[in-house]
Amino acid sequence: MGRTPPLYLQIQQHLLDKIQSGEWLPEHQIPPEERLARDFGVSRMTANKAIRDLVQQGYLVRQAGIGTFVTDRKAESSLVEVHNIADEIRGRGHEHDCVVVIAAPCDADDEVSMRLGVRLDTRVFRTLILHRENGVPIQLEDRYVNPRHVPHYLHTDFHTQTPNEVLVSACPITDVEHVVEAVLVDRALATLLEITTQDPCLQLIRRTWSGDQLVSYARLTHPGTRYKLRSALQTAG
Repeated sequence: MGRTPPLYLQIQQHLLDKIQSGEWLPEHQIPPEERLARDFGVSRMTANKAIRDLVQQGYLVRQAGIGTFVTDRKAESSLVEVHNIADEIRGRGHEHDCVVVIAAPCDADDEVSMRLGVRLDTRVFRTLILHRENGVPIQLEDRYVNPRHVPHYLHTDFHTQTPNEVLVSACPITDVEHVVEAVLVDRALATLLEITTQDPCLQLIRRTWSGDQLVSYARLTHPGTRYKLRSALQTAG
């Protein structure tokens, strides 16, 4: 016989069911702690923990003196850390899949040679992969990798292992550079992302190092209506 989940998890699941079913839409005000505590026969502290955890996970937001509301929970990625997008999606309880558009060697053009720190026309590895969350495109990953550091890169089945996982296992990432800008994409990229050429996108330029070796350069393009980037800075004291 399976163990009964802790009471705060039962409350969390109740709230998540309401949100994920669409019964509670963004900006819907959830019942107050006192009512949840009464309905589930628990202390207010237990109800508070259930709500607090969902606030931390981004499902709810508290407004002081007013109440707690369902958020418009776009996919979110950290600006100061490098995470595997498949893990991010699964961490939200959703399904990740991808479409591998390109996985082949190519000659570095002016931009790639500058960004990747190699000579013009150097043979490098390129992957163009569309990542989807529950079947909806949320990131187009256009990545260039120095074969010297990850010679087996193109031998990967990218449907089961992301480029991030390949790079981290081959040469642990020690330094990351991020540049973010708002862009409009051309018709080909818009078609892949299932948006129009007038829909704004967030584009993240990412370069990664392992020690003093520049390993990878990537352009990560996200539909602005489906994605947000987060940065957190912890100060001393």
